[in-house]
Amino acid sequence: MSNKPDFVSIGDVSKHFGSVRAVDGVSLDIAQGEFFALLGPSGCGKTTLLRILGGFEAPNSGNVHIDGADMTLQPPNRRPVNMVFQNYAIFPHLNVRENIGYGLRKEGLSKQQIAERVDEALATVKLEGLGGRGATEVSGGQRQRVALARALVKHPKVLLLDEPLSALDKNLREQMRVELRALQQQVGITFIFVTHDQEEALSMADRIAVMFDGKVRQVDTPEHLYETPRSKDVAAFIGSMNFIDATVEGADGDALIVDAGPVGRIRAGLPADGAPAAGTTVIVGIRPEKLILADSPPGEGANSIRARLTAASYLGERSHYFLQVDGLAEPLSIARQNTQAQLLHEADAGSELWLTWSPASGIVLPAAG
Repeated sequence: MSNKPDFVSIGDVSKHFGSVRAVDGVSLDIAQGEFFALLGPSGCGKTTLLRILGGFEAPNSGNVHIDGADMTLQPPNRRPVNMVFQNYAIFPHLNVRENIGYGLRKEGLSKQQIAERVDEALATVKLEGLGGRGATEVSGGQRQRVALARALVKHPKVLLLDEPLSALDKNLREQMRVELRALQQQVGITFIFVTHDQEEALSMADRIAVMFDGKVRQVDTPEHLYETPRSKDVAAFIGSMNFIDATVEGADGDALIVDAGPVGRIRAGLPADGAPAAGTTVIVGIRPEKLILADSPPGEGANSIRARLTAASYLGERSHYFLQVDGLAEPLSIARQNTQAQLLHEADAGSELWLTWSPASGIVLPAAG
């Protein structure tokens, strides 16, 4: 995150559509030059919040400030922002240059000034030499760049992006993630990016706000969201996670001792806010890549469970395994890189193995949410 003061401030904003609370008391502070992601499932309110920032929706309550100015009731054309829509909204009857320069025509600039700004924008998004092409004569990735150039050519203070990569195929989407992040660092303006794709958010954002049901559940850096989620909902949405119900017995140094029922007594990492009281019901979350497969129980200090292999999926650079532990309703998921380790296959189903993991890999979460 940038060390600069808050640049975009969202204060207790709510937006209702009838009885539906699309955005419910959201407060966020975003720094100048920050790449900030709004992440969550469909219907969580992230796009509505983005439209409120852009002036396309008026909040029922709360306020929006940008660079110290109150923008709550200002229309879109009076805000220092521009927006890249999910479908790009490229004008099919205009060529690339005309699309990019369209918004400059009402600013009283000369033809020479407009041409210079368009040339600058074309260079920024690496479309030099394509300005004369028709909008229907460029690829999906190039159309996305046209939409970005059209938004950037007006030199906004904040760029709003509503799932701009969703229409691209997987390989192009991954390429554009890198390019979009590099572009943001090059132009240095604040990007606020809406996505339901966790990989997009993790790979590009400085910070991420995870939303459910109109509320922000956690705001953090990608690493902290993944490694130290604060709720089961966030842990499950950011990557994959195994969950084991448990009851706290007490703390032992830097570990929490819990009774995990059929799994037995295990050691987990202490929560940042301290050990829950003995008798508290919690959930222990373990990432699939933190679990280790072994033919025999581990040495002292590690957790271990005996389990049976039920399924295996080969995914190229890695494999996913599912192992059933007696007494648990759901199998545990394990992810392992396919290096020199021996691969397990569907034919090995029924094999008994040991699952082991370090105490620090167990994340203690509240039983609710």
